[in-house]
Parts: sequence; structure tokens; C-alpha cells
Amino acid sequence: MIKTIDLTEGKQDNVYKYLSSAITPRPIALVSTVDKNGNSNLAPFSFFNVFSINPPILIFSPVTSIRNGENKDTLENIKETKECVIGIVTAKTAQQVSLASCSFKKGVNEFNKAGFTEISSDLIRASRIKESPLNFECKVTKVEILGENGGAGNLVIAKILKIHINTNILDENENIDPFKLDIVSRYGGSWYGKTTKESLYKISKPISSIGMGMDNLPEEIKNSTILSGNELAILASAENIPLRKDFTQRSDKNLTEKHILAKEFLSQGKIDDAWQILL
Repeated sequence: MIKTIDLTEGKQDNVYKYLSSAITPRPIALVSTVDKNGNSNLAPFSFFNVFSINPPILIFSPVTSIRNGENKDTLENIKETKECVIGIVTAKTAQQVSLASCSFKKGVNEFNKAGFTEISSDLIRASRIKESPLNFECKVTKVEILGENGGAGNLVIAKILKIHINTNILDENENIDPFKLDIVSRYGGSWYGKTTKESLYKISKPISSIGMGMDNLPEEIKNSTILSGNELAILASAENIPLRKDFTQRSDKNLTEKHILAKEFLSQGKIDDAWQILL
């Protein structure tokens, strides 16, 4: 059974619930701003991502309140000063960030309320966040207002001027280690995600080669009732069907047994063996 919501008919009931629960996991931006009088503000936003490398652009979206139609202080500050610092939320600070999300009165400093430490930025007035392992000093180039009613997004397009990285999150090759970063992600409702070895895995990207595609797999492989779509995609990522070699485990096995063994090989990352058992 399929539940359908026709938004062209003006139905808005539960749209936020479904969208925020479906488009997940989302990284969380912890955004530091100041108003025109220099008062600091700190607030998290999970409608957030990177959208360009050259120029380097981050975008987050403060959503107009569905309850009262009011905008976040962060948005009002950005309209006044055209700048912000964006920090990354980790497991060590998740509860503090949740506290900072409270609807405090305008002028209240969430750095103080949530126990965060302000550090002066190099190029802008908004403060960096000492507890965040990554801080991006940004100049806001545009605010795209997507609607006038409650629930409307306001895309804050922020050009990165300077990046501050705590070296504790880097590996021996100066790359960010996802386990050291320990980022927290946002799901729907009260759900958040952790960074664990069970939740992360690698998929090799076909950068220097182009996979043959599933349409070029042999029919008996493509129509397998044992191999999943993901497993077929691993096989189809090869440029060509490999040459058949002597492979002792292939002998005396029927088609079903070969596919079961190929599935096991693929789960172990033994792609060549999977191909050979199938040829």
C-alpha cells in the first residue's frame, strides 16, 4: 500500500514530519552570528550542506516558525551583518547544541546558556566556537526567501573565507578521520545518529574507469534471485566481464550454489572470486 500526499492540492498536514524524517541523515550546522549591536547568538540548523567548492559555499536554511510565523534571530542577524561562523556538531557537544536550540529571547547569548566558548574570528565579527573541531568563517552573499508562511525556508548562501580545523581530527595523511570527527547527524523527531564502525563503510568510486552497467551483465547473473541489486551493481562496476580462469571452487556446483558462493565472496570484498565463480 502507498500513502500519497498531493501537495498541489494545498495539503500541508504532516509535510514537515515526513520531509524531515525522510531526508536523512543530515549534518548539523552550529551557526554563530552577531546583531548590529555586537550581541552574539548561537543556534543549530539541520537543513544544511556544502554546495560548491570553487567558490566554497555552504548553505543552511532557517525555517520560518510554523507555530507563530516568526524568523530565527540567526536569520535577522545575518540580514543585518551579512556574516556568520558555521561549526560542526559532534557527539561531545550534542546535548549542548540541543540546549542552544531553545527559543531564548532575542539578545540572549546562547554561548553562555549552552556552555560554549567564544573565540574571536580572524576576518569577521561573529565568534568561532571553541568546542567545534571545524569552524568556517563565512560571508553571506545572499539570502533566498522561499516563502512567506510558516514552514518556509530561507536559504543562507555563505561563502567560506577561512577554515579552522582542530588537528586532533586528522589522520596521518592530513585527511579528516570520520571516527575522530565523531559527527552527529539529524533524523526526524527526536532521533539523532552517531558515527560508529557499524554505521560506516566504504564504496569504491569509479573515478578512472566507467562500469559496464547492469544491462551488460550476463542474463543468468542479471536475473539472479539470490544476488541483490547492490551486489549486482558491484559486479557491474567492472569495465568489462573478466576473463574466465581456472577456479577450483567452480567445479561440481549448480547455478544456485554458484550464486550463493558469489554472494559470500562479495560480502568479503572478494570481487574477483565472485566473478570467477559465476563465469
